[in-house]
Amino acid sequence: METTQRLEVTDVTDQVRAAIPEGATGTVTVFSNHTTTGITVNEGEERLLNDFESALDSLVPDSGWEHDQIDANADSHIRAMLVGPSETIPVADGKLQLGTWQSVLLVECDGPRTRTIQVLSSE
Repeated sequence: METTQRLEVTDVTDQVRAAIPEGATGTVTVFSNHTTTGITVNEGEERLLNDFESALDSLVPDSGWEHDQIDANADSHIRAMLVGPSETIPVADGKLQLGTWQSVLLVECDGPRTRTIQVLSSE
């Protein structure tokens, strides 16, 4: 998937659903292989996603970090650490057992970039 902004939240629920084996029951773990992205479950409403981006931006200043001497993206790493790299979600009969308003969200903290997520099933 391609991200377009330095800090953005993208709903990846449909991609996760498509990766679940038909009839599977158990759990799936959605994992980001990147140190500057995170995965979370929450409501995918656009204004809330904008608020979440603003909150991460406010919590973690863009500059002034030691790691910035290497590649100027310490803020991205710290934001991703706050979110975490994965979520585990129950699955029944091949369907995600998310609540009514829950979505699986990819949190990009160092875009724009090409990102990959893994969806690992456990029965």
